[in-house]
Amino acid sequence: MEEINKQNLPEHIAIIMDGNRRWAKQRGLTTKDGHKAGSKNLETIATFCNEIGIKYLTVYAFSTENWKRSQEEVSALMFILKANLDSMLRKMDLKNIKIRVIGEKENIPKDIEKKINKLVEKTKNNTGLVLNIAFNYGGRAELVHAVKNIAQNVKNGKIDIKDIDEKMISDNIYTASQPDPDLMIRTSNELRTSNFLPWQLTYSEFYFPEKHWPEFGKEDLIEAIKVYQKRNRRFGGRPDEVKK
Repeated sequence: MEEINKQNLPEHIAIIMDGNRRWAKQRGLTTKDGHKAGSKNLETIATFCNEIGIKYLTVYAFSTENWKRSQEEVSALMFILKANLDSMLRKMDLKNIKIRVIGEKENIPKDIEKKINKLVEKTKNNTGLVLNIAFNYGGRAELVHAVKNIAQNVKNGKIDIKDIDEKMISDNIYTASQPDPDLMIRTSNELRTSNFLPWQLTYSEFYFPEKHWPEFGKEDLIEAIKVYQKRNRRFGGRPDEVKK
């Protein structure tokens, strides 16, 4: 595996884990098999990120729109998620990974909510990689949630409307206190963000590999980081104004 510049790692990586179904179909497997393989790969990639020094990893596991899929697929996803949460409780804590689950609380089955709360509580004091699992997540819903919080504070007289700025919005979204993603990866060659972290991805570098998520391995992540390290991040400035 080719070396990467450890002095220029992205602090925060976001991943849309796409292509589980297509990966399974290509191999004559079921959709459930594809999601199981994708869940297993999340553990592999999260562990590797922790090993190489990535501080934050946010993955799109289940969107608010995913409830519209067939009942069979949603049921399979919930079954796999429950099993995966149990596995993470055993493995991630041992690896000092801190897990957070971001998204809407509505519609989440009670047994899954209980497992999520147990996992978050168990790993809350870990000091390694922070793994944000976006579950029942929608980016616009996140912004609505933030706006409602701020509006309530204005109504209660805790803040003045003139005090509302970008930092205040950032302080009221699910990833408050975390840096925005430096690098966003979407597998399976899909070229959309699909309502994922719309506020946070404003200045992120995007990378769209053709591989489906279950086959996106450590070497592929290294390649994505190498591509990121070659880019000149301008943050709105001119090339001659940006420090390398």
